[in-house]
Amino acid sequence: MSESRPAGADRPYRVMVVDDSAIIRGLITRWLSQEADLEVVASAANGQAAVAMVKQADPEVLVLDIEMPEMDGLTALPKLLAARPGLRVVMASTLTRRNAEISLKALELGASDYLAKPESTRSADAAIAFRLELIAKIRALAHGLRTRSAAAPAPRLATPAVQTSRLSPREPVKLRAAGTARPRVLLIGSSTGGPQALAGVLGGLKKVRPGLPILIAQHMPATFTAILAEHLGRASGMPSAEGKDGDPVLADHIYVAPGDHHMQIVDTNGERRIRLTRDPPENFCRPSVEPLFRTASALYGAGCLALMLTGMGSDGLKASRTLVESGGTLIAQDEATSVVWGMPGAVAQAGLCAQVLPLAEIAPTLLRLIGRGTP
Repeated sequence: MSESRPAGADRPYRVMVVDDSAIIRGLITRWLSQEADLEVVASAANGQAAVAMVKQADPEVLVLDIEMPEMDGLTALPKLLAARPGLRVVMASTLTRRNAEISLKALELGASDYLAKPESTRSADAAIAFRLELIAKIRALAHGLRTRSAAAPAPRLATPAVQTSRLSPREPVKLRAAGTARPRVLLIGSSTGGPQALAGVLGGLKKVRPGLPILIAQHMPATFTAILAEHLGRASGMPSAEGKDGDPVLADHIYVAPGDHHMQIVDTNGERRIRLTRDPPENFCRPSVEPLFRTASALYGAGCLALMLTGMGSDGLKASRTLVESGGTLIAQDEATSVVWGMPGAVAQAGLCAQVLPLAEIAPTLLRLIGRGTP
């Protein structure tokens, strides 16, 4: 199960596990201890105990359960972040609507990521998937924290900002000219850190509607995506929901790819509509950014305006290349304001972006490109 040690992991990443189930704590501790680059420095059965020991344990990443006695995860979260500044917290919970709501609230309060626990660890496939995803998230967040610590101090941001660059300097990003056609659709890909970033960007479009349909592929399980859509509707003031198979693609409406489904745009008798599929995952993801960007490029061509926000991995890279080669325009979130600069970093370093911007500058830039902002 072990993977090669990432660049910069010269000593094990320090992890703390907080869960009221002794079985789950033991299982996660055993999994992580089998990885050469991970070390479990402490564990606790509730939030109160975690707060008492976090400063001395000094973890880089903390896996935090939601439902616990004495002090639950949501109550403990701000206390943990205050006691250990810079701590990266992964919320872990069973997949219920209530826990999905709490997880999204935790992201607003400073958690870095979330993870849905399998309903039963007796299912070998579910347990393996949970294990692999947990380890990948811990590595990405801890590596990014060390990279930021090794770099020059960055300004304080409203949401946690983590860089995931190598410790060696990067090559300068090469930009390309933006497309010249008027945008007709806005496409967004995001993953780790995406809910916070999406709310920030779409909230910036609230006063001046873009006049375009907005379609989002965010890596999230079912249940979470429905609640995310509701949150984005409140942030933007626009109708927002999970995309449904056959939905017409309407301007100033937000469509979020539902968990465990790919979302595409198709032409049905001259009308643009949404198609959902359960095709195999792409880049280990479903929903994936690839089908959304790929099918939109085929229909809208140079009318595509795309945005790649914070996220692990490189999902969307291949379709982004097709999009810009078709005359579309791609923008990426910059490294300093990304929770993980994987997806936006991949397209930026491939030279596909017209601009690479801090989160706060993205909404005004989108409006200018659409022709609804101040020149």
